[in-house]
Amino acid sequence: MFYGATVWDPILIIAQIVSMQCLYYLSLGILQWLLLGTYVSNFTLYYFFDYEAVNLSSFTGWMVVISYLANAAAGAGYLCLVVERAKKCLDFTATLFFVHLFLSSVHSGFPTNFQWWVLQVIGLVIMAVLGEWLCMRREMQDIPLATLGGLRTSSLRTRGMSLTERVKSGLGV
Repeated sequence: MFYGATVWDPILIIAQIVSMQCLYYLSLGILQWLLLGTYVSNFTLYYFFDYEAVNLSSFTGWMVVISYLANAAAGAGYLCLVVERAKKCLDFTATLFFVHLFLSSVHSGFPTNFQWWVLQVIGLVIMAVLGEWLCMRREMQDIPLATLGGLRTSSLRTRGMSLTERVKSGLGV
């Protein structure tokens, strides 16, 4: 199958969504544990899902904001690993943040904190744009055709040959 061809595979899409969500919350938990773990007496899901935890007037609120922004950058790396396609990054990012909105609403009610909404929009933009940039860089890399001991066989055959010699021998440019 060609790389550009798209195939409707709902099992793959659901697996990618679940993988992205799990990686997102795993890294968010690690980041919040590192940034908040020593400053709060009771580290709970409050910092994950409660919109009141996003508070720019307290130290712990700032740590929550920093963990969410750093996690958006980490999520861009996850997009590059899991989704692998630049044109799908915005879709998967929006889905991830929509699921987070749903889980936050179930946990603590619909978010009414303006700071929470701004943080989520900034996180979505960081993850989508950085994820697309990383995926485009990966998509634009050369594809090695064959390897021999870690070196490309074409580079072994063409080392020291001029352009006209390569064309005459059938190796191409």
